[in-house]
Amino acid sequence: MESDDDQSPQFKGVVIISLPPPDNPSLGKTITAFTLTNSDYPQSPQTHQEDQLPISPPPPPSQNSQLQFSSSRLFLGTPRKLLSFLFISLFALAIYSSLFTNTFQELKSNNNDDDDDQKPKSFVFPLYHKLGSREIPLNDLENHLRRFVYKENVVASVDHLNGPHKISKLASSNAAAAMDSSTIFPVRGNLYPDGLYFTYMLVGSPPQPYYLDFDTGSDLTWIQCDAPCTSCAKGANAWYKPRRGDIVPPKDLLCMEVQRNQKAGYCETCDQCDYEIEYADHSSSMGILATDKLLLMVANGSLTQLNFIFGCAYDQQGLLLKTLVKTDGILGLSRAKVSLPSQLASQGIINNVIGHCLTTDVGGGGYMFLGDDFVPRWGMAWVPMLDSPSMEFYHTEVVKLNYGRSPLSLGGMESRVKHILFDSGSSYTYFPKEAYSELVASLNEVSGAGLVQSTSDTTLPLCWRANFPIRSVKDVKKFFKTLTFQFGTKWLVISTKFRIPPEGYLMISDKGNVCLGILEGSKVHDGSTIILGDISLRGQLVVYDNVNKKIGWTPSDCAKPKRLDSLQFFDGLPFFDG
Repeated sequence: MESDDDQSPQFKGVVIISLPPPDNPSLGKTITAFTLTNSDYPQSPQTHQEDQLPISPPPPPSQNSQLQFSSSRLFLGTPRKLLSFLFISLFALAIYSSLFTNTFQELKSNNNDDDDDQKPKSFVFPLYHKLGSREIPLNDLENHLRRFVYKENVVASVDHLNGPHKISKLASSNAAAAMDSSTIFPVRGNLYPDGLYFTYMLVGSPPQPYYLDFDTGSDLTWIQCDAPCTSCAKGANAWYKPRRGDIVPPKDLLCMEVQRNQKAGYCETCDQCDYEIEYADHSSSMGILATDKLLLMVANGSLTQLNFIFGCAYDQQGLLLKTLVKTDGILGLSRAKVSLPSQLASQGIINNVIGHCLTTDVGGGGYMFLGDDFVPRWGMAWVPMLDSPSMEFYHTEVVKLNYGRSPLSLGGMESRVKHILFDSGSSYTYFPKEAYSELVASLNEVSGAGLVQSTSDTTLPLCWRANFPIRSVKDVKKFFKTLTFQFGTKWLVISTKFRIPPEGYLMISDKGNVCLGILEGSKVHDGSTIILGDISLRGQLVVYDNVNKKIGWTPSDCAKPKRLDSLQFFDGLPFFDG
């Protein structure tokens, strides 16, 4: 054995990948593999010429028996060299796969065209910010936790409002089959000064645009409605005007679902399906359920028309009216049966998966999608979703919270585990009282680093001024530390982590100061739940997988889904004109 090792040739593998010339891509790519030894055996390169479709032909018979014999002796006699060869081969394959992923995807897509007509679809909604210069006074902060509902007080309707996306009665299965695999809707909005992100829907015949505040904490989609309107804000667009045939009867299953938690209960003898809901900030919405056409734009620019059920809201009260000055309603995306994704999934249109991505740019924006086609196959961090029949929110359990290396108390008797809720309807992040107090105490150190607390800036409860101009959070992020949430286990190495850098909890006010976008949440929701709002969800692709009951995230610039070249086909819509 020792003699064989001494006499065996030294073996190396080399793989060369050549791209076709730009003026003649039909020549395909060329892969050349060399096997090199230090012996006198002749060696021949093996070259594979790819066609336009990379279908690999069977390997040609070897013409070098001596080289085959040498390799066999080498592999049998030297396992270490065999492992080296396998490593080189796998490394070359990995490089090829990363360079030509699109080629493989295109081939797979071409082979599965027939299957795609039957598979669940995905819809992508670009997200938008509303431009404005309104300062948010302290007494309006609760308005930015817009969609939290106390279930015991709730009239399921507002929460069940799922905007023009609601689909309880689809036009036909053929309509779904004719759809492209993805539909894009933009999201606009900003954290400050308006504190909301919204997308648009095309509803009715002929279709009319409506701007809806997308909210993972609400069930029902609703639009301000002239039925007639008792109390409505001016809104961004004309109120929706229902026809008599659009009114949903009480016997509809979604009506029963909406009225399930209402104080008045289900009304079997009524002529219409009434809903009423009260939010945590004591604002409310009241209306009836209606059904109409929803126009979905797919990625290639074509349109597909479907039926859906939504709330026709004719009476809004409280701080909700301020939000509706620049929008027309709410797009409910919760786990409830009446939410838009649940309606679409129940009809086999999509897999019940929701994702959103908000940019960290000052201009705001991003996108949202329904369906699982845009969920990255790699790089996602996942945690199990808590499955409670009484909770339709997206929440999970966190076991540890650190500011830098300093732990923050989760509070309560069961301090080892705390619920954490992901909510796109909340502008800011909320901590329980103990964690918030400890965070504020830790932030006192920035006062000795060149920042001074500003008592005159009431944009948020805690703001600092500097002796130099602050143009963005990047100018002051060196004074602050990263917040880290740990899930699953307190062991740092094996736990799943959600990191929030200073850009994820700080904002710049119109006075040029830096303010803390984390608020004390003892009077919000149940008072003990951590709520991650828009400020901390920016710069992350966040996915709610209702099929597999898990929540995931991965860092992203949120410019567009990876499978989409651009969102430019929206540029021609009147919506973009401001």
